[in-house]
Amino acid sequence: MSPGSTHTWHNWAGNQRATPHRIVTPRTTAEVAAAVRTAANDGRTVRMAGTGHSFTGAAVAEDVLLRPTGLTAVRYVDTASGLVTVEAGLPLRTFNRILEEHGLALANMGDIQEQTVAGASQTGTHGTGRDAAGLVSQITAMEMVLADGSVVTCSPGERPDLFDAARAGLGSLGIVTAMTWRTVPAFVLQAREEPMRWDEVLERVDEFDEANEHFEFYWFPHTDNCLTKRNNRVEGPAEPLSRFKYWLDDEFLSNKVFGLINRVTHRVPKVTPFVNGISAKALGARTYSDTSYKVFTSPRTVRFKEQEYAIPRERLVQTLRDLRALYEKRGWRISFPIEVRLLPEEDAWLSMAYGRRTAFIAIHVYHRDAHEDYFQGIEELLTAAGGRPHWGKLHTRDATYLEKVYPRFRDFQGLRDELDPERRFANPYTRQVFGS
Repeated sequence: MSPGSTHTWHNWAGNQRATPHRIVTPRTTAEVAAAVRTAANDGRTVRMAGTGHSFTGAAVAEDVLLRPTGLTAVRYVDTASGLVTVEAGLPLRTFNRILEEHGLALANMGDIQEQTVAGASQTGTHGTGRDAAGLVSQITAMEMVLADGSVVTCSPGERPDLFDAARAGLGSLGIVTAMTWRTVPAFVLQAREEPMRWDEVLERVDEFDEANEHFEFYWFPHTDNCLTKRNNRVEGPAEPLSRFKYWLDDEFLSNKVFGLINRVTHRVPKVTPFVNGISAKALGARTYSDTSYKVFTSPRTVRFKEQEYAIPRERLVQTLRDLRALYEKRGWRISFPIEVRLLPEEDAWLSMAYGRRTAFIAIHVYHRDAHEDYFQGIEELLTAAGGRPHWGKLHTRDATYLEKVYPRFRDFQGLRDELDPERRFANPYTRQVFGS
């Protein structure tokens, strides 16, 4: 176990910072357990951070920071059953390549692959899907270090309550050191991206949801323009974008030009509606197919801050209409599109889609722009619709609110009291959302 020099840690967006007392890079589960016992002896808290892609303080370590970079081994691959066990610090980017080499894939993913497997799942990363749910629903077992330094495994058949609670547990019940995933045979995904008017999208959203394996759309504020994305499996062979087309659309327009646009609107907010109209028209229709994870995910180099809420699926259309009306009332000038995704119900206790079909509404601002008034206004709207905040995205909800929208929330708190009575794994964010 190799201690590192103490320095200031910050997340990807730059809005969360911490200077832990000690930084450790464990290479084995035993070394994680030793670090937890040492922290307990010193009366200190301990957190393992991933790659810092949460906008909340989920990964902030006040005392002892464990880096996951030494826990990246692939322990087990069974191509017949599709079960794959990997260590918690393995980046999703690497995991996807390894699965591809074995003819396997994740059934569904979010839209980036920079997180570690544990960091992504612990905060409830979800993607969009009609039948295939988020990452927590693709986990079949976990290895964890508890607050007393003991190592346990949990699954549907072994400590099932811990398994259901800890799959999206924010590291509050224990430090995840390895995970077993239920993968599927590798598949080719065809993407159909098409601009569409706001009214048409809202009128046809049920149709698109039912007819496509993965459907999502973006609305460009201050315009009537949306970009719809429909992803479905095809036999292949893959017909990916040409190198030039990929560079032009995904790297140049969606990142370099979009970054320039946000620097302009940051300085001159009043031009935002005009610029959004141009941005929406620049993204035209296209159809292509490729290995699934290459379609699910996209490069993201423009830094931003994000808030996302999960609401009951049946309330989506009216909530979106109310949201657009709120734009007109509040006079916001927002350059980032609003993202809408859908998911079937999940059974992990703290999944945002627990027990109900769910629609996700995500809002963003450029990382240098003030977000407080905008995020607060949208949050008031989405909580009125029974919304659950994404654990890794900015919000102001606390345990008093969360226990009202999560049926198993008090069960989670009880398990936390049992497993970590001294709050060895606590930080300011977990105290906010789970209580002291």
